[in-house]
Amino acid sequence: MSGIQERIQRRLETLVSTGAETGVQVAVYQDGALIVDAVAGRLTSTTPIFSFSTGKNVSATLAHLLVARGFLGYDTPVADLWPEFAAHGKAAATLRHVLTHTVGLPAMPREITPRELPAWSRVCESLAAAEPRWPPGTAMGYHSYTFGYLVGELARRATGRPVSELLREWITAPLGIEGQLYFGVPEESLPELAPLEQQQAPADAPWENQPSADFGNDAGILRADIPSVGTVTAHGLAAMYDAVLQGKLVDSAQLAHLSAPAFEGVDQVFGTPARMALGFPLGRIGAPAEENSVAFGWPGGGGSYAYADPRGASPSR
Repeated sequence: MSGIQERIQRRLETLVSTGAETGVQVAVYQDGALIVDAVAGRLTSTTPIFSFSTGKNVSATLAHLLVARGFLGYDTPVADLWPEFAAHGKAAATLRHVLTHTVGLPAMPREITPRELPAWSRVCESLAAAEPRWPPGTAMGYHSYTFGYLVGELARRATGRPVSELLREWITAPLGIEGQLYFGVPEESLPELAPLEQQQAPADAPWENQPSADFGNDAGILRADIPSVGTVTAHGLAAMYDAVLQGKLVDSAQLAHLSAPAFEGVDQVFGTPARMALGFPLGRIGAPAEENSVAFGWPGGGGSYAYADPRGASPSR
């Protein structure tokens, strides 16, 4: 066992033995090699976990593969593929705006509640008919659940296929990580998932920002394509990001483009500074500001986090 693997393994076991966690996975690739694959608690390194917005790492990567494979360009208007989306001044919205969370649809329309999320057509029709909070491209606000449907509907219209199929064909099968990254989990695989345990969420938080164990354990949610969230393993996410960094999914020019600053401002949802690359927040959580220029990736409710750093490793927790 390598030194870093041993140190992280001990740390995970301490987290579980003290009751801070019931199960933890950590995986790290560096320069194409898996240097950490540690696990503790009631799961294994291949046990998928519903990880909320950490799934955005996967949907954003799929968006870049749509560009790499010639289905879309970053400045392709959404309405070119989805004409209904032009309603209420959204005709100027592009894939670039979707990826930088600047479309102006940070929240689901009022008629869409959690139980409607598996109804793909209903959600997309509501988004197409919605009025944006700001003109596309002029401000940024975290698109919590809307992001995945915007990417997913563009993917469906461009390829004729749902995102769950594209994920399997373009990422998990070629990389040998099938069963480790899901949007819609096959029914037969549901018993393999790690169940979530609930911690108290703020009573006044909007439903879109509450990490609920009941939501993440619901079979209807787990089986549905909801590509703003995902059911994943740390190893699967780290392997995907390693493939991005190693040029297996995008070339070096596209990697440089997708990881460069694309929008900076104040997040209109949270009121905090935001620095976005194409599809990902820039900056590693917990790192000094001067180290945050090139690392990119999404955290998720419940404590998960995945990021890639072109200067080094591509970890996931």
